[in-house]
Amino acid sequence: MHPPLTLHKHPMCAEIIELFQKCHVEHPVGKFFGECTDLKIKLDRCFRQEKALKRKANFEESKKFKEQLRAFRKENAVSGSQ
Repeated sequence: MHPPLTLHKHPMCAEIIELFQKCHVEHPVGKFFGECTDLKIKLDRCFRQEKALKRKANFEESKKFKEQLRAFRKENAVSGSQ
């Protein structure tokens, strides 16, 4: 199972999504017998890679925010004690 195939939500996988949808249109019966399986595998890999990149970006953003928060707290602790 894959997420909804909307191009604007998955720009990294847009080309594969278009090919996969085209395959389903061109092979309405064949899609049930593995005609589009190679594209499905590529699509799944692309979604996994996209998810990993988003996770890494979120982690980096969170790490940066925590560092800023620590600096802010340290600065306020110093100015609050004076």
